[in-house]
Amino acid sequence: MAPKRKVDSSDSLSKKRKAITMEVKVGIIRQSEKGETATEIGRSLGLSRSTVATIIKDKDRILEHVKGSAPMKATVITKQRSGLIIEMERLLVLWLEDQNQRRIPVSFMVIQEKARRLFEALKREKGEGSQSEEFVASRGWFMRFKDRANFHNIKVQGEAASADEKAATEFPKELAKIIEEGGYCAQQVFNVDETGLFWKRLPNRTYIAKEEKTAPGHKVGKERLTLLLGGNAAGDYKLKPMLVYQAENPRALKGISKGHLPVIWKSNRKAWVTLAVFDDWFTNHFVPDVKRYCTSKDIPFKVLLILDNAPGHPAHLDDFNPNVKVVYLPPNTTALIQPMDQGVIATFKAYYLQRVIGNALAATEKDKNLTLKDFWKTYNILDAVNNIADSWDEVKQTSMNGVWKKLCHQFVNDVTEVQESVTSVIKNVVDMSKTMNLEVEEDDVTELLASHGEELSAEDLIQLEKQIIEEEEDKPTPEPKRFTRQGLAAGFALIQEGLSRFEAEDPNMERYTRVARGVMDSLSCYKEILEEKKMVSFQTNLQQYFKILPATNPATDPVPSTSAAPLDSAAPVSPAPSVASSQ
Repeated sequence: MAPKRKVDSSDSLSKKRKAITMEVKVGIIRQSEKGETATEIGRSLGLSRSTVATIIKDKDRILEHVKGSAPMKATVITKQRSGLIIEMERLLVLWLEDQNQRRIPVSFMVIQEKARRLFEALKREKGEGSQSEEFVASRGWFMRFKDRANFHNIKVQGEAASADEKAATEFPKELAKIIEEGGYCAQQVFNVDETGLFWKRLPNRTYIAKEEKTAPGHKVGKERLTLLLGGNAAGDYKLKPMLVYQAENPRALKGISKGHLPVIWKSNRKAWVTLAVFDDWFTNHFVPDVKRYCTSKDIPFKVLLILDNAPGHPAHLDDFNPNVKVVYLPPNTTALIQPMDQGVIATFKAYYLQRVIGNALAATEKDKNLTLKDFWKTYNILDAVNNIADSWDEVKQTSMNGVWKKLCHQFVNDVTEVQESVTSVIKNVVDMSKTMNLEVEEDDVTELLASHGEELSAEDLIQLEKQIIEEEEDKPTPEPKRFTRQGLAAGFALIQEGLSRFEAEDPNMERYTRVARGVMDSLSCYKEILEEKKMVSFQTNLQQYFKILPATNPATDPVPSTSAAPLDSAAPVSPAPSVASSQ
């Protein structure tokens, strides 16, 4: 028998005193948000489960500290000195997150210039007392800022990355092979994309737009929401729009069931499509909706979903449903080949603006005492939701089909419809605006439609940051559901206990036997998952056992037994022993 390994007391002491930096703590929190358990995270980092659990429990305090520009190499939370630079960096983080959400690449020079503008905007807002403060957006500051904000994925380069035309040319050929090998038809190929919408915005030259920008308390964030729009290549099925708003229960929706809205309603403080939001949409809306569509068309439920590399798109969607294959576009090709970006979203936004102006015109014509300004004050998010749904309905099948020309030309019938629709709608908006004595030209409308994709200005970011601070804290995002061996085993144990109670009180053994057998048969799918997880656990423990097993001489040493200690703490659940005996 090999001698026991002596534990070095100095090693033990060093482990106990191991300091964990803010960078590592933030990484643990991010892993937890992706669904990893404390045990899994601890194993990967060499930390105990209790240590990881404590960090996750302290999540809010840690993230608040980091947001306050805490050094990411620090190991303890200390009080940080406030100042314009700290406020500027908070706004800069918000801006970078917004750029990331919209997949807009940034460079050192772009970030440097944005930081300067934000700092100057804050100085103007603070007044005379802050005029003496100075800020130099040096490379040294930028590297420290990256550490403080944990933005290690920012690539510092001379210019921001441009669209990859070569990849955009090659990818359609690869996709064609996937479609051919999978036997997908145009009705089975889908694409979705996120887009921002300022739902309460008029052309800049209207007197209302001018007054709103100078009005005290004007909140740009309240006007902003994110939509997820998409459909199939045949153009005959448009998915129900998903809307992400800042507030879960705005006043305009009081007493209204969100399940009855013509959109899928989601919310978070920044109105972004996060991983959790997308996971929920995919599992609870996309999959069942598309399955019903395929059934109605009498085609197999076999779907190809094409996505870009937005940060809110999980990389593991292929694991969610065996009938849905997910393919991701190459980086920096969205603007060139993603179908929804080839005119559908622009057409939808044009229809939305047309409906808003149409609502205003109808209201002022019906009530001669109602001014456009009065109407605009009453226009709320529920009105916007209804206009969004109606505008999405207006997008024609020919438009939905035509935008696939660059990616899947084999599915396309006509491509002229999309641009014609936008041009026609812009003319209608101008005509209706002039009926209400608004100084609006076609260029103004075009500028407004393009503004939905523009970055937030320094003033917008300041207002949005204030609004986020004022808004009540979001409910904690629940961890994504996932099966665990322990959870499944505990569930089966409870079921077994329940069956035993029925058996003890039921005088009709035949009835009990029939019910118990039916219960266990209906749970067979969960039983298979449990057995798979037990097998994985067994193999993992076996590998760890042989990894730490001392070297032996096969000729002289006995073969060690692995049955001395159970590898699985959760005992297998047998389907009601009493049922078997009664048979």
